[in-house]
Amino acid sequence: MGIYFYKLFDLTARRGMKKGELCRLANVSKVTMSKLTNNRVVQTDMIDKICTALECQPGDIMEWSPDEEKL
Repeated sequence: MGIYFYKLFDLTARRGMKKGELCRLANVSKVTMSKLTNNRVVQTDMIDKICTALECQPGDIMEWSPDEEKL
């Protein structure tokens, strides 16, 4: 997969926010947080909830990178 969420965790770390706090603030489950941590597929409404809670843009929390095998 070419979507990575390391930016989300960099952003929350800079804000001194733990994953559990983000779950509560954005009203997302721990299962969703696990998917984000492992760069798995999440629904766009989850991205919307997180961006709303953090007052940021999707590009602030995720990045697309091409799969090397497809290059």
